[in-house]
Amino acid sequence: MIEPRPIAKPFLLTALLLLVLAALFGLLASLSYLFPEWGKQSFGFIRLRPMHATAALCWIFVGATGAVYSAIEHKFPGSLSRTLIRVQWSLWLVALIGAFGCYSLGIFGGREYWEFPPVVALPIALSWLVMLVHFARVMRNRGPWPVYHWMWMTGIAFFLFTFIENYLWLFPYFRAELITDLTIQWKVNGSMVGAWNQMLYGTSIYLMERISGNDKLAKSRMAFFLYFLGLFNLMFNWGHHIYTLPTDAYVKYFGYLVSMTEWFILLRMLYLWRSSLSDYRRHAFYFPYRFMIAAEVWLLLNLFQALLMSIPAINLYTHGTHVTVAHAMGTTIGINTMILFAAMFTFLEKDLPRSIYPLLSKTFFLMQGSLLLFWISLLAAGFARGQWQLNANERSFAEMMQSLQPMFVALVASGTLLTVALMVFAGYLGWYARSSR
Repeated sequence: MIEPRPIAKPFLLTALLLLVLAALFGLLASLSYLFPEWGKQSFGFIRLRPMHATAALCWIFVGATGAVYSAIEHKFPGSLSRTLIRVQWSLWLVALIGAFGCYSLGIFGGREYWEFPPVVALPIALSWLVMLVHFARVMRNRGPWPVYHWMWMTGIAFFLFTFIENYLWLFPYFRAELITDLTIQWKVNGSMVGAWNQMLYGTSIYLMERISGNDKLAKSRMAFFLYFLGLFNLMFNWGHHIYTLPTDAYVKYFGYLVSMTEWFILLRMLYLWRSSLSDYRRHAFYFPYRFMIAAEVWLLLNLFQALLMSIPAINLYTHGTHVTVAHAMGTTIGINTMILFAAMFTFLEKDLPRSIYPLLSKTFFLMQGSLLLFWISLLAAGFARGQWQLNANERSFAEMMQSLQPMFVALVASGTLLTVALMVFAGYLGWYARSSR
């Protein structure tokens, strides 16, 4: 295994804590489906939902930051600035305390996924600016770059750009027209996903290189073809996010076509990488390999769902329902979390103790099974609600929600098991990181 690199530990440990919080907040919020009056006088769904969303998003951002820094430190020992690392992590800490503090007090003022007051976003933007400068300084004169260096640079730069764009609504010029305001907001959400995908997919390609020992993969034509498709995807795939807005149809169809290409190529690369590994290397990197294969499976499932959701006739049923939530959970946990777990096992865990192996192995399969049931429950609830939305006169909203109770029971039960599984892995990795030098 790769030796642990302490310099990125603050990000990795903070990310694991955010993952645990995201799982707990999500589980508590899901109880509102079974017990509508639960928590209304205290936290309740209104506060727990933004807490869950912010923790889940920041788990990805902070975790990806830690993974990128760990990879750089392993490849170029001593190249990173501990001062800049501390400054960036401190900015994240200020932002996280501010965000969750505001949520706890019932202070809002932002937009979807970023519902904290806009002033809290300032340290987040500054932290990404620090990372952009830091990355550029470390990577200059180190060419030719493998593809994952380009993907990391692109992800960092475009996230900063889209994050700033996300707050254009603060200016009266942009929020004066409702359609313009919504288009920018939904466009930003789509582009931001593309930005963190660049960082995570770049990390996955780096892990493939480390696990296989084949450095040609990250310099191949296929890898750079994926990079440029991903860049194109980042800039234009948001078209299918605005199907319900009165915009030109060509924007929507173009966005749909673009968004599908990147998934196919990445799936192809993962398949070729897996087939090239020897049995010895598969065993030596067992849990990183398992998590990468799990990411591949979830990539395929979410690709199929995304294809269906991008069909306008189906989008009418699914928009704004639990189908969208299922897609978000499938990508956040099934793809992003699996890649980050693979990275953390590679960077944090030196030698898996034989005594803990059976527990982690069973927990891994518990995670995959509960996530699958969780995903299916959301899909079923979403399609049922979508059908009701197009035939709203047949039943009241309360009657429709009552009919979804069996799906919500399955949702809460599977969510509980999933939370336990995530906490086991997060707890193990966190304990190992703190106990290692």
